[in-house]
Amino acid sequence: MTFSRALLAASLAALASTGALARSETCQAATDPQIAALFDRWNASLQTGDPKKVVANYAAKSILLATVSNKPRLTPAEKLDYFQHFLEKKPSGTIDSRMIEVDCNTALDAGTYTFKFSDGSTVKARYTYTYKWNGKEWLITSHHSSAMPEK
Repeated sequence: MTFSRALLAASLAALASTGALARSETCQAATDPQIAALFDRWNASLQTGDPKKVVANYAAKSILLATVSNKPRLTPAEKLDYFQHFLEKKPSGTIDSRMIEVDCNTALDAGTYTFKFSDGSTVKARYTYTYKWNGKEWLITSHHSSAMPEK
């Protein structure tokens, strides 16, 4: 074995032992309708009135940029605080338009939705959800919602 081959072999062995070589990843298959159903799951958790059930849709490392809050919600406790107040209005959402993109263990659902509240009011907003497969289920990693700027 030449010196350069020996050096290459030793380098590859060192990289493999440190985990620096790329690992193969098993991708969770998902269809657009399956990703669309994740909004339905989230919306159904709103209907329970239990903020803990809503927060259970979010990954531990995730962000909520909500329509009616200026504060980014990073922790489960911050999300719980937001939903405790939001759920008092008894919201129910419907998708008006959407675009879904699915990749290896990640998905994007973005578009527009309308929220109706128990007092009869409505809010039209833009939204983006990103999801990640955690080995057992799809969870929200980012959720951004903003009211439509034009009336």
